[in-house]
Amino acid sequence: MSIETTMTRAWQRQAAWLWLLLPVSWLYGLIAMLRRQAYKVGLFSSYRAPIAVMVIGNITVGGSGKTPLIIALVTHLQKQGIKVGVISRGYGGDSSQMPALVSADSLPSIVGDEPCLIVNMTGAAMAVCPNRKQAITTLLNAYPDLQLIIADDGLQHYALQRDIEWIVVDASRGFGNQQLLPTGFLREPMSRLQGANVVYHEKANRTTKDSNNQAQSNRLSMYLKADKLQLLWSSAAEIGSSNVTEEKMPMPPMPNSRVHAVSGIGYPQRFFDTLLSLGFEVVEHAYPDHYDFSLDELLQHSELPIVVTSKDAVKIRALLLNITSRRTLSDEYQELVSRLWVLPVTAVLSDSCYDNLQQQLKALNIDTSND
Repeated sequence: MSIETTMTRAWQRQAAWLWLLLPVSWLYGLIAMLRRQAYKVGLFSSYRAPIAVMVIGNITVGGSGKTPLIIALVTHLQKQGIKVGVISRGYGGDSSQMPALVSADSLPSIVGDEPCLIVNMTGAAMAVCPNRKQAITTLLNAYPDLQLIIADDGLQHYALQRDIEWIVVDASRGFGNQQLLPTGFLREPMSRLQGANVVYHEKANRTTKDSNNQAQSNRLSMYLKADKLQLLWSSAAEIGSSNVTEEKMPMPPMPNSRVHAVSGIGYPQRFFDTLLSLGFEVVEHAYPDHYDFSLDELLQHSELPIVVTSKDAVKIRALLLNITSRRTLSDEYQELVSRLWVLPVTAVLSDSCYDNLQQQLKALNIDTSND
């Protein structure tokens, strides 16, 4: 078991031994505070982009729903006719090949899994680099007519100035013991939320119930709606077998059936809970965030259908494409491919989110007349 997995499970259980790490958390908090103040007073230089920048981030370690939120926002802005681009540090990619533009053909091993997913879902202009200034420069050189840049997970990257800042909070997961790393899973103290634009990622039934409550009407909130299961490779040609026809394509697993749930995301329990809510009997397999799967590893989850997240599917698909470009899939791998399914999710935002966004864009003189 990796250190990351051990710590994640300890945070979820709020294990008592974590309090032994409190002095380290105090030191971490002091360094983080001094670093932020240094940027605020100008001791450290920060970069102001030539166009507006919106940062989407969180104060916790692990998944909070940022990527589906960004996809929903980009899709919404594109429908309004706003030219929006996205930047990311490209975690999990090859930083030696960055800055780099992300295209539909980009590999997760080069640019990261989340950037591949964002571009595949939206077709947005996107660049990746740990140095956000270089990412923005690369993006604007290729797309000089952009009006807005969304920075994925750049909340603590104070070297980048921002015009809009949204902090995503997983309301179901909460803040654990409310301590900074490593005692808890907070990157910044709870005080960071004061006066900020906080988007609460809630369960669908909670969001629906609260929509009729006037006290909650101005609350920025979202939930993830599960879509239909999709075969990871959606055609017989992709499976690579001359014996498979479109009519013989595998049928998706049905509710009340047993499935392997394989997840390499920041907070896998949300994925498992979603499958449970859809009526599946779930065999849970949690891996570290951004995990690089191998086909042999997936083969160990035998007999039952295997359901993965969209983010994991990006990497598994690239792995299969790499193999099929060199040789035909063996019967064993073809059988595996016929059991691989993806559970896509869509972020559904409250009306208050869109109202808030429109006000912020108008304040930046970004035309939203197509709304």
